[in-house]
Amino acid sequence: MSEAYDGSCHCGQVRFRVRFSDQQGSFKCNCSICKKTRAWLAPVGADAFTLLDGAAELAEYQFAARKIRHRFCRRCGVKVFGEGTDVQGQPFVAVSLAALDDIPAARLAALPIRYFDGRNDDYERPPSDPSLL
Repeated sequence: MSEAYDGSCHCGQVRFRVRFSDQQGSFKCNCSICKKTRAWLAPVGADAFTLLDGAAELAEYQFAARKIRHRFCRRCGVKVFGEGTDVQGQPFVAVSLAALDDIPAARLAALPIRYFDGRNDDYERPPSDPSLL
């Protein structure tokens, strides 16, 4: 079963809806941008994500291999999601869980978290110390 949740940036100019399954997982990564922003993300297929409002307010940041389009509100600066393609070439959206407005705290607490060693481009193993992620 999946449930839909609404999310937004701080100023409310960017709004989106995302559907999660009961088995939805999340991740934290120690790459340079995720570590600095303390990102906690949930990957979903592109078909599970709908941008409701604010396309014109979205700015984009890419770095290194330029595989992920990090999207944030140009007015308030809040990172709301990232877009990319997985190893099978399928589009995905990594939603910032902090940007969800109506997800119950108990649902967030129950999400499994995987840790990735993005700093070393090793997405199969966690970093040696994930405690600050």
